[in-house]
Formats: sequence, C-alpha cells, structure tokens
Amino acid sequence: MTRFQNPPEGISQEALAGLVAEAVRQALMQHGVLLDAGALASAGAIAGSVAAAFPYLPQAQRLAITAFKGGWTELTSEFFRAMAEKIARAGQAGADSVDESTTIGPAKPASRPLAERASELQSMLIEDWAGEVAGSTYLEERYRIPRSTLHRWQRRGEVVALRKGGRKHVFPLAQFVDGRPAPGISDVLAAITNPRLAWFWLTRPSPELEGRIPIEMLREDMIEDVVRVARALS
Repeated sequence: MTRFQNPPEGISQEALAGLVAEAVRQALMQHGVLLDAGALASAGAIAGSVAAAFPYLPQAQRLAITAFKGGWTELTSEFFRAMAEKIARAGQAGADSVDESTTIGPAKPASRPLAERASELQSMLIEDWAGEVAGSTYLEERYRIPRSTLHRWQRRGEVVALRKGGRKHVFPLAQFVDGRPAPGISDVLAAITNPRLAWFWLTRPSPELEGRIPIEMLREDMIEDVVRVARALS
C-alpha cells in the first residue's frame, strides 16, 4: 500500500495528502496570500505530501524529526532552493540533449545581458516571474507599513515597485525584512534602474555570486558583493 511503515488506521497516505492539501489551499486563500492558481495548488500539494508522509515514517525517524530544534523556515527555504536548482539543471540537460549548441539555461539567467530581457519582462505577467507581490493596502494591513512611508521609499528608489496595469504598482514581498526594504535594495536600484530587470536579477541564481540568489544575500546583510555585481552588470 505504501513504502512507509506504521500507516494510520482508516485512511491512505494519498487520501490524507489530498485532505491536507485542500485545507492548506483554503487557508492561504482565506488569509489573502497572493498566489496564482498554479502556485496555490503547488503549495497545497507540497504541504499535503509532507504532512501525510510523517505518520508513515518509522518511529526512529519521527522521533528524530520531532527532536529537531533548528529553524524550520530556514530549512524549508534551503529545501526549495535545492529543488529549484535541481529542476533547473534537469531542464538544462534536456535542452542540451535537443540542441547541443544551446548554452543558456534557466539555472544561469544572468548569462544573458540584462538589457536584452527588458521587453521580454514587460510583456510577461508579474505573477509569472516576480513571486508574491502585494499592493499598498495589503502591506499596510499585514506588514504595518503606512502608505505614506511606502510611497516615500518608492520616490527615493529604496523599494522595488513594479507597475501593474495603468498607474498601479505592486511590491514584491520577498524584499521586506522586519517591515522595511532589505538593506542594499536602493544601491541595486541605483545600478539597475529598470525595476523589473532589477527584481528579475535579484531573484535568480547569479553565476557571478557562485549561484546564490542576490535578494537572499541582501536579507542576510551580504550587501557589498551583491551591489558590486549589480554595478558591474549595469
């Protein structure tokens, strides 16, 4: 029935995963988390698979996990980063098998000049590439950032603001640390003046930074290297 041991009575692992996935999806929607339909389904599926796997683990593994006192958020971020890199490498390997002359893959987006991506990003929906974004109302209600403060940051080039539609702007949530833009955001925007290009670069693994993601480095106060590379790319 399953590759795990000690299954709970009355429900299969697959059924349990489905129930948890739907509950997570509903919770995200009810709390106003801004994800498209595909991302919502993925988030629910991942949460459901993890939660449903736990009861089927051998007791020794369950006890080891229960005893873990580290940071689950950091561990989860590392898991997703590793998975994204693995998927990107698999995609590149597939592309190479079709056309060996292709040298640009999803794991190395910065290998193309940023300027070449301007029109491409302009035509793409923000939700397809920028991650979670929100407007000023959401940020004021959930992050306690007053609209006046947000607009002041925007005027000074201290926060990434992406135009959506006519005059409306949305703000990527990953750039905020403790209710403020991550340190170094303003320096990156000074170097890469197109907000879409700047955010695209900030959120992709950078070969110039040994494959690390610039926004994650800024969130960890690793500002100097990120700003240096941003200026070189510009």
